[in-house]
Amino acid sequence: MTSSEKIRRQDGFAGRGDDFYEALLAAHEGLDDNESAALNARLVLLLANHIGSLPVLREALALARAGVRPSEQDRDAASNKKQDERK
Repeated sequence: MTSSEKIRRQDGFAGRGDDFYEALLAAHEGLDDNESAALNARLVLLLANHIGSLPVLREALALARAGVRPSEQDRDAASNKKQDERK
């Protein structure tokens, strides 16, 4: 995988990420949960089309998923760590 096929980890907003977050929140104003989910889905598909790199998108999906629900392997590791701490 080349560097252009990896997700960018540094600040791509040049310190203006809060501006995007405000715009994102504003886009959701007045929407119910279903409309908000539809907006998110459309936004993801538009941005995925713009990115156009399957390796980058797969990495982004994995990172986003890990932030929502850890994998079974991560849960097992955390459980084992807690058990070790109790000993």
